[in-house]
Amino acid sequence: MQNPGFIVTIELMNLPRSFRVEAVVLRHVDWGEADRLLTLFTREHGKLRVLAKGARKLLSRKAGHLEPFTHVVLLLARGRELPVVSQVETMEAFLPIREDLLRTGYAAYTLELLDRFTYAEEGHSPALFRVLIETLGRIAVEPEGWLAVRYYEMRLLDALGFRPKLFECANCGREIQPVAQFFSPAAGGVICPACGTGLPGLWPVEMEILKYLRHFQRSNYTAAARARPAAQHQKQIETLMQGYFTYLLERELNTPGFLKRVRPFPTD
Repeated sequence: MQNPGFIVTIELMNLPRSFRVEAVVLRHVDWGEADRLLTLFTREHGKLRVLAKGARKLLSRKAGHLEPFTHVVLLLARGRELPVVSQVETMEAFLPIREDLLRTGYAAYTLELLDRFTYAEEGHSPALFRVLIETLGRIAVEPEGWLAVRYYEMRLLDALGFRPKLFECANCGREIQPVAQFFSPAAGGVICPACGTGLPGLWPVEMEILKYLRHFQRSNYTAAARARPAAQHQKQIETLMQGYFTYLLERELNTPGFLKRVRPFPTD
């Protein structure tokens, strides 16, 4: 799934006996009697699984630093099977995310997307790490994280080599005209009415929705944040993007269901 020119493959066994990483904690599971198995996305090595020994003990100094969404710096020691956490320091806890259900939902969706599209120890992507940190920061401070998440989706698709075609027909290559179009997840973009009429597996997409998607794709965040789509347009954009991710992953995401429960779309 990766763009081979963007991801640099590494061999963990070639790393020093101890090494430092900057990371975001994606998730953790209990391991053994007192340990935790962490999944991290790191600036230096992409996604890593590491072991935090004793992290579940009541007096552990590590536990509070190793919760999901936390931006940390870790000193890792090369273990027999997995790197082991020796030291950890929090750079940013993004506390507002933990204090609000909607922010928690948006942040969890951000992490789930990255987690589903990447594999442990396959390589690094500094640009993906940067946009992850920026997105968590925006979710933490902005009144509504919807736009930050939509912008993140576009950057993620760019980085992974799935940039959707929004300006030319993905079938015939002709420039898209300002009329209602179709979207094809299989073709990875917009299909013009001439090519799409009668074809199965296409989703109708209004030109207004396409304009917003183009804006998010080609703009920096400052410019993208000026967009003010109406509630019904937000819902259509979100449905299309999540449908595209479901097609690419060949399975549904877990977090959109939670988001729908904590953030019902208002009616205009």
